[in-house]
Amino acid sequence: MPTVGSTATLVSYPQENNTNYMPELQTIQISRAGRFKETLAQIDSSLDRSQLLWTYALLAAGVLVRIWHASGTFLNSDEVMHFAAANQTTWLQTYKVSLAISHPPLLIFVLHMWRALGTSELMLRMPSILAGMAFCWFTFRWAEMLFEKTVASAMFVFVLFLPSSIELSTEIRQYALFLAFAMGSAYLLERALAKNAAGTMLLSGLCLWLAVGSHFSAFLFAPALGIYAIWRMVSQRPPLGVIAAWVAGQLIALGLCAFLYVTQIRQLSKYFGGQDATQGWMGNAYLSHSYFIPGKVNPLVFIIGRTVGVFQYVFRQLLVGDIAFVLFVVGVILVFRIRPASSRVTPRQLGCLLLLPFAFNFAAALVRAYPYGGTRHSCMLIPFALAGVSVALAQLMKHKVFSGMAAALLISLVCHLSTAKELPYVAPDAQRSSHMKAAMAFIDQIPTGEPIFADVQTNLLLGHYLCDQRPFVSDRSIPGFVSYECGGHRVIASTTKYIFTAKSFYDQWQEMVAKYHVQPESRIWVAQMGWYTYVAFELANFPQFHLAPHYFGPQIQIFDLKVGQTMPDPSLLPTT
Repeated sequence: MPTVGSTATLVSYPQENNTNYMPELQTIQISRAGRFKETLAQIDSSLDRSQLLWTYALLAAGVLVRIWHASGTFLNSDEVMHFAAANQTTWLQTYKVSLAISHPPLLIFVLHMWRALGTSELMLRMPSILAGMAFCWFTFRWAEMLFEKTVASAMFVFVLFLPSSIELSTEIRQYALFLAFAMGSAYLLERALAKNAAGTMLLSGLCLWLAVGSHFSAFLFAPALGIYAIWRMVSQRPPLGVIAAWVAGQLIALGLCAFLYVTQIRQLSKYFGGQDATQGWMGNAYLSHSYFIPGKVNPLVFIIGRTVGVFQYVFRQLLVGDIAFVLFVVGVILVFRIRPASSRVTPRQLGCLLLLPFAFNFAAALVRAYPYGGTRHSCMLIPFALAGVSVALAQLMKHKVFSGMAAALLISLVCHLSTAKELPYVAPDAQRSSHMKAAMAFIDQIPTGEPIFADVQTNLLLGHYLCDQRPFVSDRSIPGFVSYECGGHRVIASTTKYIFTAKSFYDQWQEMVAKYHVQPESRIWVAQMGWYTYVAFELANFPQFHLAPHYFGPQIQIFDLKVGQTMPDPSLLPTT
């Protein structure tokens, strides 16, 4: 049995070993930390020496990511709507059709020219991809002129790789085009004031006109940038030629806004049954929470809640968006306290530049003129939101360029791996082109004497894919419906129900059969494609329909019905 002395001897060995090895372990840790810091310093030095190479490498990666994201999926109904407006025989006809869309006509004109190069999904999305890359480039150059390098580099990574930025620049919508011209105008404004160049100021005005022609949110972006520009010119006192160039640009932009308001915005109500657009599609379940409703919520609560929603949309991840909002607040405080990278800009001017677009957007929402919150409609806030976040991130990364870029890339990756699936979000797997090709192959086998019945959304997709992207003549002589023939098949579609529910389908079916005098026992095929395609699933719960739906992925369903067959009690059918 061991004695007390022997036990002490046993315990003393590890103590002696710890004493001997601790200095060596600390030396190894310090050495590793030193090598890590040295590696970071070398990478920062490489970024500094080869800035153009790194910039173009990141741009190339951004292009490849967008091409990959835009490939292999069929167009959604909104994308088809824009192409259908552009797919007209004359420029005048193209313009007239574009007036029914709740956006200015520039994208429609671009697509009208672009279709000569091809009409595949990727080719039609290419203008947005190119505009998205221009947006990333102009945002980076704008940030370089106003912030230190770590902030600009982190912003560049964010706009290249965040899910929201990629989505906006891979869809046939107006947002990528607007963002490119808006940030082009902001960058050229900074350059004009830095160089006292009247010609550059005119180019800034030109970009602003094109932004106005791309999207109506430019009506909010223009005064925000304008107030900042006036403040800068009052304090800087540039040459008269620069001021005159800016004034000329603003007057033409104002005239363009007035023209679009009179010729398009005021006329949109006739496409929504006499209602204002905010009471039409912009006031539906998807956007209703983005408008302030007096008495329903406190204005301050609305502003804070919708502002957080902006960041949740920008990062497409709820928790990251919440953290980003906090970082933005910290970043704006830092901007007001720290001298900007440009000696010509004061902290107050730069801080107000980041806040003014938010102020104009939520002010518009308070008077129900424009939505504010976590949707693409507030995308003009992306560069200003990311600027504030990047300022705080740069502070956390101790202004190390590579560390800031790595953190921004890691955050972007997290947002991709755990994206918030906000409606009407559709997973790429559900929108694979192979599903649409299989559906079109199935329709080709349907006897030519059996028509296809559809809602408005499905009609857009059928008109695009069944007609092989060619213009077609439709018959609107029957109120509430449109009909046409493509690919040897006759399509009859509702013009009043954008997406059929089980109940609205039943009502439209009865009305269509009566108005087109369809004979009993005639077989009609029903197709539903796009968002919220639940009719086949819901009707299959009623044995009276005897449905045997054909599914082509979760977004495309086709089934047949016979006129005069037994129908269930319509009061039992789902309405949503």
